[in-house]
Amino acid sequence: MRWTLLPCLSSFVILVSSLAAETRPNVLFIASDDMRPQLGCYGDTTVKTPNIDALAKRGMVFQRSYVQQALCSPSRISMLTGRYPATTEIFEIGRTLRTTMPDITTMPQHFKDNGYHTRSLGKIYHVGIDDDASWTVPAWHSSKPRISPATQAAVQKYLGDAKAKGITLPQKGKGSRNAAVPAFESVDCGDDDLLDGDTAANAIQQLQEHAKTPDKPFFLAVGFANPHVPWISPKKYWDLYDRSKFTLAPNNFLPKDAPEFAATSGADFRWYAGVPEGELPEPFARECLHGYYAAISYVDAQVGRLMAALEQTGLAKNTIIVFWSDHGYYMGEHTWWGAKHNNYEGATRNCLILSQPGMKHAGEKTDALAQSVDLAPTLTELCGLPENSGFQGRSLKPVLEEPTAHVNDAAFSWYPKGQGYLGVAMRTDKWRYVEWTKTGAETQRELYNMVHDPQNNQNVAAKPEHAQVIEALSKRLREKFPVQEFKQPAESAMQKGKGKRGKKK
Repeated sequence: MRWTLLPCLSSFVILVSSLAAETRPNVLFIASDDMRPQLGCYGDTTVKTPNIDALAKRGMVFQRSYVQQALCSPSRISMLTGRYPATTEIFEIGRTLRTTMPDITTMPQHFKDNGYHTRSLGKIYHVGIDDDASWTVPAWHSSKPRISPATQAAVQKYLGDAKAKGITLPQKGKGSRNAAVPAFESVDCGDDDLLDGDTAANAIQQLQEHAKTPDKPFFLAVGFANPHVPWISPKKYWDLYDRSKFTLAPNNFLPKDAPEFAATSGADFRWYAGVPEGELPEPFARECLHGYYAAISYVDAQVGRLMAALEQTGLAKNTIIVFWSDHGYYMGEHTWWGAKHNNYEGATRNCLILSQPGMKHAGEKTDALAQSVDLAPTLTELCGLPENSGFQGRSLKPVLEEPTAHVNDAAFSWYPKGQGYLGVAMRTDKWRYVEWTKTGAETQRELYNMVHDPQNNQNVAAKPEHAQVIEALSKRLREKFPVQEFKQPAESAMQKGKGKRGKKK
């Protein structure tokens, strides 16, 4: 009996394992650059986002989702590895994650190691900073421009004039090639004439290929460059809006009583052509908002194309969809335009929508605190993969099953600022607490009441009545993350471990 049953049992286990692999869901991971939660499904009544709103109706909207750093590359590396920046030690744009963690297994790599075809199209890690080990085939980037033919010509003239004068232009910042690029522009063209439309077209082709082999699960990551400045998109998306009806930010002032170095943001927006110095005149501010709204609607249309392709190919019935943005963004709040680069609510709060076939609570919203590092364990569990002990986040599956559930009592974000200070922010249900530490310097603190001051207008850390609150929050923060010294990397440019771009197919 034993010798006849054991082979049968073994065959049965193999059969069950095989069937489990065949029924594993696919993952379509959609990323948008610099998109704050300014979508219809997040309550914005001005923006036109019918396709993302439709995705929200078949999924769940996380209203309090936070990235681990409000800067593109560190945020993406943290999300894709499921590790906090305190672990990756990457706080800047430049290095690949393998420079600090050469043996790490990333989220897409974990999927690849468990039988998934993994692919990256567009901006997923960062342009020029990728990770070949994560993908079955090399990452692909569109060769289409983000700017109009007229702007392309202006850039070439700018570069030519500098060369003729013997001027060496900086690679980035003030005076770089961006000085010839407008901050916003409406282009009379089709979607696929610009980069994001071309990315969507190639993603659709990839989905059609996957439909030919439905027994092979896939993890397809599709990254859109918009609405990162410059806000340049096809004219039809500009035509959706009347800028005279836009509402300008009411808090056009810096956070009060905040440390001077902390109450700053990036200057990227000021590098573009035609941007005036100082406070923006109202007509120009409205044009900026117009460009930002149009760029969001351009991305929304591409998301709609991907959703349609899933339906047309029959893949929708077995595909988990994630819509994620790499951080928040400022459009006039605190005097900041086209910016992030700090530890405040507006910079660290991002978009997160998660949809899976047959969701019990499809169309609902949750106030549960979520972090980008939670996505790796969440998708791992939803797809039935083995646990990865290196992932530091927590699975959001309990929240998907019950929107009032909570898996996090706080969300954490990092930012290095002020010539050596490293700030760690802890967002709880009621408070945003930030602790800035620097070797040889006094610790600086910020505290914002998220119930009464959701936009972080007034730092109340110095008020005596909050002394016990700060003591308790600081203890919680440092029990989880001991003080970490920020060390400027030896190489902050894209020199070491530089990723390779895939060829267009």
